[in-house]
Amino acid sequence: MRNIFKPFTIAIAAVTIVSFIPPIDKGGKKRKFIDSANMNPEVKPGDNFFRYANGTWLKNNPVPASKTRWGSFDALREESSKRLKILLENAAVNTAAGKSTQQIGDFYSSGMDSVTLEQLGFQPIKGNLDRIAVVKDIPALLNEMVALRLNAIGGTWLGITVTPDRKNVTQYIPQIGQVGTTLPDRDYYLKNDARSTTIRTAYSKHLTNMFQLVGKSSVEASRAADAVQRIETTLSKAQYARVELRDPYKTYNKMSWKDLSATTPSIDWKMLAEKLMIKGVDSVIVSNPAYLKTIDMLLSAVSLEDWKNYVEWNIIKSSAPYLSNAFVIESFNFNKVLTGQKEETPRWQRMSSLLDNQMGDLLGELYVEKYFKPEAKARMLELVNNLQQVFSERIKNLDWMSSETKERALEKLNAFIKKIGYPDKWKDYSSITIDKKDFIGNVKRVSQWSYKEMVNRLGKPVDKMEWGMTPPTINASYSPSYNGITFPAGILQFPFFDFEADDAINYGGIGAVIGHEMTHGFDDQGRQFAADGNLKDWWTKADADKFKLKADEVVEQYNAFTLLDSLHVNGRLTLGENLADLGGLNIAYDAFTRTKQFKENKKIDGLTPTQRFFLNWAQVWRSNARPETQAQLLLTDPHSPGEARANGPIVNMDAWYEAFDVKEGDKLYKPKEQRTKIW
Repeated sequence: MRNIFKPFTIAIAAVTIVSFIPPIDKGGKKRKFIDSANMNPEVKPGDNFFRYANGTWLKNNPVPASKTRWGSFDALREESSKRLKILLENAAVNTAAGKSTQQIGDFYSSGMDSVTLEQLGFQPIKGNLDRIAVVKDIPALLNEMVALRLNAIGGTWLGITVTPDRKNVTQYIPQIGQVGTTLPDRDYYLKNDARSTTIRTAYSKHLTNMFQLVGKSSVEASRAADAVQRIETTLSKAQYARVELRDPYKTYNKMSWKDLSATTPSIDWKMLAEKLMIKGVDSVIVSNPAYLKTIDMLLSAVSLEDWKNYVEWNIIKSSAPYLSNAFVIESFNFNKVLTGQKEETPRWQRMSSLLDNQMGDLLGELYVEKYFKPEAKARMLELVNNLQQVFSERIKNLDWMSSETKERALEKLNAFIKKIGYPDKWKDYSSITIDKKDFIGNVKRVSQWSYKEMVNRLGKPVDKMEWGMTPPTINASYSPSYNGITFPAGILQFPFFDFEADDAINYGGIGAVIGHEMTHGFDDQGRQFAADGNLKDWWTKADADKFKLKADEVVEQYNAFTLLDSLHVNGRLTLGENLADLGGLNIAYDAFTRTKQFKENKKIDGLTPTQRFFLNWAQVWRSNARPETQAQLLLTDPHSPGEARANGPIVNMDAWYEAFDVKEGDKLYKPKEQRTKIW
């Protein structure tokens, strides 16, 4: 699933929520959609448009102590989390109002009950750790790993999921990925630069401290920490790099259980699958067969004691957010090294994020009822259809694509599934028991329910209307297998969308987002999937070759962006998002030129409609980030940093040059013949 923005998540945490915000600021005044007070007129637009549009805002909005970065997305999530807090606190005191209210109210209360959590310490996972301690051989250890997966504890390398078959999207199929390591990227295990070695040193200390928190002596804890790092380092060497993971063919290795087991003599995959409740299928898709071979080798080469330490660590790691404060603090201390975050996120905010992740439809239903306007859904569908028509016309007018490929591209565009605001059908969590005094038990039971829901898909028709995001999420996505675009209720607010805003604002915001997600269907990954969602080639060779040459221009452009101490954007890793930004902004601008506002060309606050369009695009991406966070994102995030996203597409658009009188000699200037035009 391709998103316009990947919310940053630390090693043991998760987060992402929001709400509809009216166009009135806190002072009661009508919002100024382009506020000159946020700009820096001392910077020439043609030298750095991002800094010109946002310079004063960036100076006046440092990253809060409890955050890793701060920008438009983060401010919206902050406001949303406060609204979710209201919903959850109301539910917590009105649990008699109904089953669903009781569930989310008691779940929230259990997470906020720090007194009980302190009394329990690590007792909630002691039984799991004790079971690992008495394991006598590898087969027994594998059985324990299965039990942990079924009971939602311990993220070991046994990461089987159930998703649509990429080459036959009408059927669900099991898939095995390359999971089982802890650090954010394989490079942190393998590189010897200062950042990587500092993180590995901190990780070793973190492991030791966590093992001591569950009762190991300092010597035992140190030995266990060393075992975990050795296993994870070997696993990381066998993992594909993130750029390789973007290849949908390289990561599609369909095998029978029998053939897969033949490559890993120590693992009977069919037996494991049956124990994992995966039945009635004879095949599996493996993303990286060499990774599983490495695991098989390690099962023989590594001592049973070391493997037990590895499984123990995964139990501790996955459970830490739900245990006593000592575990939370120790986890945060390590995350400070990874992200630079100064203060822990408040408990209520962590709990609202958890509820949004675990029971998102229950919370989402309350959210939509209180904060989302039905008119926004209707207006959004109108905008989506509008941009879809514009994109269609642009495809027809392409000068580099043959009529044969155009016909198939239009077929795919017209087949888009559109999901706006919230699901048509809410999930039913009524069978889950939620206990006000059993926080980690609640987490487990919801996770167990989710796992069963996932594996029970097998043998059933693929539900292409399924949502991968919760309604409050500030994001949007494209799914190649579903050939669907999703716009949750959360993103339908300023600076993306506002009923009171002029068209320049809405097209430069949500219009560009819509175009972005549509373009994902035709980026370097999405273009490899056909109109029906199946992975298959529908391009002529000549057209594919032309596309690749144009895409390579974008790779080179973004490779040149530098941040921090000479760290570069990875143009190949971020290619899909950069192509989507370039295509999306062009489509949105084309659609905007057809509006009454553009045609009348009247200034608002001294700005032309086109200037307002591009300025809102730039302010969407305004963000400050801690250096540690930015360094991590450059390694792991398929999205370019905000400054590159704001500046990258516009230098390829003639309209931007004309609107801001950008000329040769300006730092962002690109000769007309060198400007990349694809969609």
